[in-house]
Amino acid sequence: MFSFLISIAVLIIGYLIYGKVVEKIFGADPARVTPAVSMRDGVDYVPMPSWKVYMIQFLNIAGTGPIFGAIMGAKFGPSCYLWIVLGSIFAGAVHDYFSGMLSIRKGGATYPEIIGSEIKGSRLLILFFTTVLLLMVGTVFVYSPALILGDIAGNGSPDHVLIWALVILGYYIIATLLPIDKLIGRIYPLFAIALLFMAVSMMICLLVKWPGIPEFWDGLQNRAASVGVKGQNIFPCLFITVACGAVSGFHATQSPLMARCLKNEKMGRPIFFGAMITEGIVALIWAAVSSYFFFDGGMAECGLESASAPQVVTAISKHWLGIVGSILAILGVVAAPITSGDTALRGARLNIADFFHVKQDKIFKRLMISIPVFAGVALLLWFNISNKDGFNIIWRYFGLSNQTLAVFFLATITVWLVRKYPRGWQFLISGIPAVFMFSVCMTFFCVDKTCLGLPMEWTAWMGPGWAAVAAVILVIFVVKHRRSH
Repeated sequence: MFSFLISIAVLIIGYLIYGKVVEKIFGADPARVTPAVSMRDGVDYVPMPSWKVYMIQFLNIAGTGPIFGAIMGAKFGPSCYLWIVLGSIFAGAVHDYFSGMLSIRKGGATYPEIIGSEIKGSRLLILFFTTVLLLMVGTVFVYSPALILGDIAGNGSPDHVLIWALVILGYYIIATLLPIDKLIGRIYPLFAIALLFMAVSMMICLLVKWPGIPEFWDGLQNRAASVGVKGQNIFPCLFITVACGAVSGFHATQSPLMARCLKNEKMGRPIFFGAMITEGIVALIWAAVSSYFFFDGGMAECGLESASAPQVVTAISKHWLGIVGSILAILGVVAAPITSGDTALRGARLNIADFFHVKQDKIFKRLMISIPVFAGVALLLWFNISNKDGFNIIWRYFGLSNQTLAVFFLATITVWLVRKYPRGWQFLISGIPAVFMFSVCMTFFCVDKTCLGLPMEWTAWMGPGWAAVAAVILVIFVVKHRRSH
């Protein structure tokens, strides 16, 4: 438990100190007029109170990521804490802050537009890659809550799952088309409060129970095999498994949504940097809870021999929090993915609209863009339902593509910083995380069975090798730019 509490403290200190460093490097200007004010259209560009923007941003980027990812990552042992802390502060929060603030500086630009403006010739490729990811997110976050609701209401029968999937998809259509303040702006803060209340309740239970979970000083060795997970090394598997609780490319597709609602640049640090740190804290809480579940008898206490991530959430919530816990479990495991799924598809609509310069002030124009988006989701959903392993296939590719998006955006931040500070060191705040995540993604692509399937033992030299490749590319770019200036 001491390792857990130390990790929480370091995250908070990271926000207070490193957050200010990052804000100063960017150069937030409270006097600058934001797109929410200068480009207000009543649909996507809508000024909202900062507390509400923070709550929506937190819920948009969270989903089930800091819960399910942390539960699966906890099986690796206390090294999971280390990744959540270092990843959140030095990679995820930097990534999220710049994705929101660069969007503000570029008129509320979406992820592909931001990258395309800094890395010439990449706009179409990034648009395609990002849109496919967002469609996968939408599909996963239709199907996973539908499975849970179908299990609760109809014993998991395929018909009930299909009905719930159609209901959720119908909600997505409405939420994607409506102005952001009409539905998302009103109900999302409530869901965010419920998710935070659930996490705080779990933390209080942890402090009262004080379980004997593994500590840093017990060793950072891979403990996954002891809980039945075989063939997964800490590198790169942990860094793909725990994404939303540390660094996630999906966040860069969501931050521009809130960048269009922010009234002052100085609120960027508490909203974009702060929401990522909050997500890291939630992930740490669930990692600690799961460590008790896997390593200190929690599974036997709950009467289970094995459990998936949703089952861990439900079992622990019921056992520790009773009836209230059951309600919170449903909110956390069902509402969270739904509220990330609809904003993912809203992001897909805006990506396409911005690329083709289609204004979204009229409902017909929004519908025109949304029809192919939802057709794509329906196709992937059909694949999910008709193929018994369809969900697992989409989830694995989602995990890899999600972190690949993070590499793209960290690289974009690096390019922007090199141009802003031609002789400075500031580019390292994103350059180092970009090199590391490039190494993670390429190594995972090489060893994962759904990709190249090379021997896992090769990761010992693949990781440093890919990192060296990325570092050389970075050095060449920096040197060339400095010579030209």
